[in-house]
Amino acid sequence: MHLPHSSKTRRLPPYRSRLTRGPRCGLSAFPFDVLRCGTLNGAPPSPTSHAGLVHMLQLASKTGATLADSGKYELASSALTSAAKFEQCLRNADDPQNIHRQSIAQATVVYYCSRMEAAWKEGNDSVAQYMLRNITGKMLLLIAVPRRRELLASKVLQIGKSLLISEGRDDSKIDARAEEAVKWLQKAFSLAEHLDDTLTAGAVDLKRCILKNLARAYVLSSSLNAENLARAETALNELLDSIPPEHAAAELRWWKLAVLKRRNAPEDALFESFRSIIEHMEFTEDSINNILLDLRTVSHHLLVIKVIQMCLRAILGAVTNSGLPFVEHLLLAVIFHCSTDVDHARAMRDLGETCSLLESADFELPKIGATACLMLFYQYGERKRSLKRCSDAVDWFLLGTRKAFSSVADTCASKCIRKAALCHIEKEEYAQASAIIRHCPGDEAATHYLTFLVAVKQAIRAVKDMVHGTCFDQRMLLMATRLAHESDMKNVLLSVLQELIDFVGARKTTEMNVEPVTLVRCMIRLVLRLIADPVNVGEKDMLIIKLTEHFATGKALVDAARKERHVSFIIKDISWLWRTAYNCAIQGCTEWDNAEERVPPLFDASREARLLLLDTYMETALEVDEEMHLCIVFSSFAAVSARVFAMRKLELQMASSDKVPDRPPLSPQLEFTAHEIQDCEERLRKTLEKGVISSNNTPRVVQCLSVLLMFEAELACRMKEWQLIPKIIQKVGQCQTLSSDTFEAISDMLWSAQDCPLDVLFVALEAILHASLDRNTLSVGKFARWLRAICTMLLARNTVPDRLKAIGYIEQAIVVLEEHGGDGDDDETYPLDERYWLLTTCYNTGIECLHVCLLDDARRWFEASGRICRYVPDGAVRAKKITDTYTHLMNRYGS
Repeated sequence: MHLPHSSKTRRLPPYRSRLTRGPRCGLSAFPFDVLRCGTLNGAPPSPTSHAGLVHMLQLASKTGATLADSGKYELASSALTSAAKFEQCLRNADDPQNIHRQSIAQATVVYYCSRMEAAWKEGNDSVAQYMLRNITGKMLLLIAVPRRRELLASKVLQIGKSLLISEGRDDSKIDARAEEAVKWLQKAFSLAEHLDDTLTAGAVDLKRCILKNLARAYVLSSSLNAENLARAETALNELLDSIPPEHAAAELRWWKLAVLKRRNAPEDALFESFRSIIEHMEFTEDSINNILLDLRTVSHHLLVIKVIQMCLRAILGAVTNSGLPFVEHLLLAVIFHCSTDVDHARAMRDLGETCSLLESADFELPKIGATACLMLFYQYGERKRSLKRCSDAVDWFLLGTRKAFSSVADTCASKCIRKAALCHIEKEEYAQASAIIRHCPGDEAATHYLTFLVAVKQAIRAVKDMVHGTCFDQRMLLMATRLAHESDMKNVLLSVLQELIDFVGARKTTEMNVEPVTLVRCMIRLVLRLIADPVNVGEKDMLIIKLTEHFATGKALVDAARKERHVSFIIKDISWLWRTAYNCAIQGCTEWDNAEERVPPLFDASREARLLLLDTYMETALEVDEEMHLCIVFSSFAAVSARVFAMRKLELQMASSDKVPDRPPLSPQLEFTAHEIQDCEERLRKTLEKGVISSNNTPRVVQCLSVLLMFEAELACRMKEWQLIPKIIQKVGQCQTLSSDTFEAISDMLWSAQDCPLDVLFVALEAILHASLDRNTLSVGKFARWLRAICTMLLARNTVPDRLKAIGYIEQAIVVLEEHGGDGDDDETYPLDERYWLLTTCYNTGIECLHVCLLDDARRWFEASGRICRYVPDGAVRAKKITDTYTHLMNRYGS
């Protein structure tokens, strides 16, 4: 049954026959006019002969196709309708011997092809596909000649390609168009695949073009059908097989690699794809960069290494030297990649194999490239060393001694060996360090220094092993001490002294307490020398920890000796210990990093030593001078201050790093610091109560006490222990020697704390006002602003007792205003804006009291506002207005 031709959207204006347009019309429409005459009034053509019908069918089909090409779809439809009648006549014509079978088949193919093209151009996809199915029927393919089949395949290819073109179309629907294109391109390939390449000119190029576009359509439509990626790979493989081996086909090979990665192909398939690219690649900077950039998206570590090593083999084994300048680039890529490998042994193995490739080819890296590689080895080695992974660091450093980097061996090989030896020393592997150092040249001073350092470390270990060995004699330690002292080997001497302390301390005789304390003093002096030595900058933290431990050991030994009544000896050593600890702590405050974390133990040691000395003096009835008590006070205060500063620093670091630790409200550090503050405060109070501090030094101790109370309030705010604040304020109020600055500082803390309860803040503000009034120490400006804050809080409660309390404060402010109500901008003049606030508040509150019939309260508020009018500009006018208002309201509400 004949399928009628239809059109959709691309219509042109009505077409007038060229026969009616006079001599200006061309000859292109003449065949169509002939057809119209032949089929006038819808009469079918006369089947006079098969040849005539075939000729008329071809003529009508070609005319329709030509008109469709020019956009005249209505005329094309008429021509193809005439062609359909001719095709029907041929189909019904008798040809019992199949004489005209070939010519009829060719004419029918031309007809279907013309209908297909016209329907496609008009936008009627269903008709176009229907005609394509008719064309590709088995009978037509059997009888169609190769040339006709090639032309047909080309037309179907063009339709498929047009679907893949995104010009003027919605790119978001490219996958749907690609899926449609797959159908056309598959038909095109089925038409072209049976063409004989040797007989049909252009058949090879046609097949390649179809396969290329088919692979592209598969890839673009893979989002709708994942299996199309596998079909795309098959199409690309067939396309690559059809290309001569000498042809690079780089674009197709990269395209195949992208398809494989997109479908998550196994590692072997990816490697083969890379191998195909590298074998047909010309080594240029762009091609090497393309390989390395693509490898960045590969997650298989072994694949990346194998591909880069394959590139190196290809470059080193090439006939030309065009790729040699890129060897260092590839080697750096291997180093970068191996540095990120979590398996250190595998990374070292891969780097070793890569270096062996260069060495087997007798290739020597240029100095610039070799230096760049060595810098990376240093960087990664130091990083491992900082993480205390010294064995890994050794492997990185020793890579710099490979033959591949021989161009810089004279300057860098020894440095690599020495760095590796230092790592062995840090791990206390002195034998390995000595073995490595032997590979360095003997004329370098740095090498001999490392040899000396290893010897020192081995000597320290030998001293420790000697003490625990059999047949040990203490004279051996004395000789080792003398030798270390004469050789000025401080580290060895320190180790020997430590062993002496342990040896003497192990003896149970009570008369031997003198010797350990003497040794501790020697060790403290040695550690202080080592800390001051610039050579030991890297070990400064460890030395400070040792110093603190030695002071603690000395304090324990002195305490034990005091209990044994060795008074004559104890006094001198205790005095030395506290003075040395105190001076070290003072020096550390200015010279040590993170001093706030390191000096508190030293201040504590100084304080405890002085307390022992104080107890000893009191036991022996010796006179205690004032300096002793002052040093105890200042040591205690300095240790507490350092701990508070360390806590503040930790809080800032946590805030800057956006880390909110999950810890309880009362953290151990805050609790410990709060406990230390309370102990120090109690110690200072007792010292003041004993009267052992002169009047000249009392203000200094009182100032320390004031700061401690501020610290205590700060800790309470941080711990959200608001119930402690009133007690702290009470302690401040009980100490008459403290200035009102302490109250003000505490109030500032509470005011800045957003979650501080109002009742706690109110207590602090009241304390400030009372202190400023009682002691006359707070400036008038600050007094006015604090009074405004507390009155605002009282009036906000809106109760009768709070209003009475507020008017009391207002009246007290008027007393201050009478004394400091003059003109001026200094801090001793009551601010003008605060005067206006007082006046407005008194007036408005008085009106509110009248509204609720609190006449006595209203009278007090209006009287206060009238008194304030004396100290504001235009006071008389304002006072008259207030009086008139008060009289009017009293008459209104009093009646």
